[in-house]
Amino acid sequence: MKWLILILGITANASASVLVKLAMMPPRQFPSLRDPLGTMSNWPFWLGLGLYGAAFLLYAAALSRLPLNVAHPVLTSGAVAAVALLSVLLFKEPFYWTTGLGILLVVTGVVLITARVA
Repeated sequence: MKWLILILGITANASASVLVKLAMMPPRQFPSLRDPLGTMSNWPFWLGLGLYGAAFLLYAAALSRLPLNVAHPVLTSGAVAAVALLSVLLFKEPFYWTTGLGILLVVTGVVLITARVA
């Protein structure tokens, strides 16, 4: 159950990042008091904000079941890796071999950190 909570937290965090990026792309813009209708209709922004809140709650739930030195690296590195891959797939952003190597090294480090936690 504790690992499922972390996976859901990673998913919520990465999805929130993707939605906020989408919310800032034309024709949408950063929410502003000068354009209240545009602000209210920028659904990716609000959904992303809500998912960041859900990610925080899932992180807090994971901390009640896992040590901080396990939960935090797994959640943050998982979100970083997921966002790097989603940015390539959804936004056609460049993916360099150094990015792939960096993700591999981070994941390897997290596996080593969490190897003794069941």
